[in-house]
Amino acid sequence: MDVKAAYRTDSLNSSSTTPYSAARPPHSIYTQSVGGATVIAGGGPAGLTAAYELTKSGFPCVVLESEASLVGGISRTDTYKGYRFDIGGHRFFSKNDEVNRLWNEILGDQFLKRPRLSRIYYNRKFFDYPLKPVDAFLKLGPVCSATILLSYFKARIKPIKPERSFEDWVVNRFGRKLFQTFFKAYTEKVWGMPTTEISADWAAQRIKGLSLINAVTSVLFKPFRKAGKGAVIKTLIDEFHYPKFGPGQMWEAARDKVREGGNRVDHDSRVARVEHDGNRVTAFVSRDSNGNETQHMGRNFISTLPLRTLVKIMDPPAPAEVQAAADALKYRDFLTVVLIADQVETFPDTWIYVHDPEVKLGRVQNFKNWSPYMVPDASKSSLGLEYFCFEGDGLWRMSDQELIELGKKEIGQIGLVDPSKVVDGCVVRMPKAYPVYDDEYQKNVEIIRNWLARLENFQVAGRNGMHKYNNQDHSMMTAFLAARNIMGQGPFDPWCVNTDAEYHEEKAVDQTAADTAGRAVPRKLSTAE
Repeated sequence: MDVKAAYRTDSLNSSSTTPYSAARPPHSIYTQSVGGATVIAGGGPAGLTAAYELTKSGFPCVVLESEASLVGGISRTDTYKGYRFDIGGHRFFSKNDEVNRLWNEILGDQFLKRPRLSRIYYNRKFFDYPLKPVDAFLKLGPVCSATILLSYFKARIKPIKPERSFEDWVVNRFGRKLFQTFFKAYTEKVWGMPTTEISADWAAQRIKGLSLINAVTSVLFKPFRKAGKGAVIKTLIDEFHYPKFGPGQMWEAARDKVREGGNRVDHDSRVARVEHDGNRVTAFVSRDSNGNETQHMGRNFISTLPLRTLVKIMDPPAPAEVQAAADALKYRDFLTVVLIADQVETFPDTWIYVHDPEVKLGRVQNFKNWSPYMVPDASKSSLGLEYFCFEGDGLWRMSDQELIELGKKEIGQIGLVDPSKVVDGCVVRMPKAYPVYDDEYQKNVEIIRNWLARLENFQVAGRNGMHKYNNQDHSMMTAFLAARNIMGQGPFDPWCVNTDAEYHEEKAVDQTAADTAGRAVPRKLSTAE
C-alpha cells in the first residue's frame, strides 16, 4: 500500500455548514469498517502510540502536532543550551507488560535502569520517602513522634464518621498529627483546594492499603519477604527505567519510526477545526504558525486534544448544552523553573517533595540524577523547580526572570543550593497539565461523550483527550484500543481502560490484577455530600 497516496490535503478557505443528523446511541463502541487513512490530532504518548501501532500493521496515518519540533505532550523533553529537562519527571514503570514491551521495542539499549532516591522536605529537614519510621521519628524528635502515635491511636479508637473528605480518610488511617505534618500542605499545593474539600474516594484510590501500621511493618519485615509473595507498591520501588536523554527521546524515536514506516508526523500543525456532518468526521483542519490552513481528509479520526478544546473547534458547532459542559471542564496548570548550578553535585535525590507551606515550590527534580546524559557539562547540575498553578493566576503571570529569581530564593531558603551558584535558568509553562475532577466533571464529560458518540468514525484517547488524569502508560492503552478498532481487531471501548478504581501505583507481582486501573484524581466535595 502506498500510504502517502492515501491522504488528501487541500488548501482551505471555507468551512463546512452541513447540519447534524440524528443522534447515535451514547457511548457506542467503534463500528467503522476496517482500513483507510487515519488522521490523529496530537503527538503525545496517546497520539504517537496509535500512529506507531497503525504503522507497524501497514495502515496509513498522519499525526498533526502543534509544536514546531517537540513531541510527547507533557511527556516531552525540552532543551535549553544543551540541557535537557522533563515537564514533571516521568518514571517508566507500568503494570501493563504490553506497554513495557513497546517501550523497549522503541528505545532498545537507550532505555536505562536508574536508581531511585526521593525525600520530603518539611520543617527544615529532609525525610526519607516513602517514610521510614526510624528516620522520621529521629528527625521529628521524641515529643512530636509520641504525639503522632497518640494521635494515631486516637483516630483508630474514635474515627471520623462519616468519612467524607480526603482529610477525614487520611486522619482515620494516620492520625491528625501525621496528616498535618506530611499530607496537608503538599496536597493543597498540587490541587489548589483545601483537603477538606477533596473527596475521600481519591485518597482511597490514591493510597489504598496504606496506614501507619503497615507503613511501619513494610519497613521492618521487608527483608523477610519472599520473592513472588505479596505485591510491590510502585512508590516503594528502588529503581525504574528511563530513556537516556529523557522521556521525550521515547516519543521522538516513536515519531521517527512512524515516518520510517511511510507515514507522517506533521509539526506546526495545530488542529483548528474538526469538520463533520453529524454522523461522521470528514476532515481535521490544521493551521500553522503563519496562519495557513490545510484540510486533512481521512476515513478514521482520533483526537487527543483536551475535550474543552475539541468541543470549541467542532464545525458545525456543538449544541449549546455540549459547549456549556466543555466550558465547565477545569484544569490544573504547571510550570517548571529550570536552574543551572555551577556545581558538580547538588543533592543525591532524583526528586524532592517540598511539603513546607512557607515556600510556593512543590517539587524539585535533579535531572542529572535521572540521567547523567541530561546535562551536557559534567561540572554543572540542572534542577527543575515545579510550581502548580492555574493559568492566569499570580504565578502564571510572573515573567520568566521573576520566576527564576523566585526559584533561586526558594531553593536557597530550603537549603538545597546556594543561590549564588545559579548561573542560568529558563521557564517552561504547561497549560492543562492535570484535568481537575470537581463535583460536576462526570456529568459534563458524560454530556460530551454522548454527543461525540454520534460520530461513527471518530475516537478520543489520552489524558486530556478523555479528561482523565492518567499516567502515560494508561494513555497509551487507550490509544492501543483505538488503533485496534481501526485495524478491525475490536470492538474495544477505550473509555473502559480507566474504569477500575484500583490504586494506580500498585503492580501485583503475579500479574493477576487487571490492567485497567487509572490514576486517581481528587474530586471536590459537593455541598450535598
